[in-house]
Amino acid sequence: MADNAPGGAPLNESDDVPLSRLPDKGRVVCRGRIESVTYVPADQTAAFSAMVSDADPRESGAGAAASPRGRLRVVWLGRRRVPGIDAGTEVRLKGMLSRVDGLPTMFNPRYEILSRQENE
Repeated sequence: MADNAPGGAPLNESDDVPLSRLPDKGRVVCRGRIESVTYVPADQTAAFSAMVSDADPRESGAGAAASPRGRLRVVWLGRRRVPGIDAGTEVRLKGMLSRVDGLPTMFNPRYEILSRQENE
């Protein structure tokens, strides 16, 4: 990301807001893992959406402490696909947050791919 935090300092991990603590609206920087993507049929208006979760798949074991799981809907309007955005990919997102049907939603965010889950 080329954007800077106030004062011109580069954004870093400490700027990330956990998905479980997102505000109702406003500009945010957050990170999470893509849990699912949705493709629309060719006869509908182009939009590509993904559900992002801050749940780490390694924490799903029986011994893991239960922590609130945040979820975020991300929508790219006018696109049928976004390269690199697939289930299992960890991303950092930056954009304006709003609530749509009670779910935090970000439209056309800037994104940075942090890692991809390898198929075993």
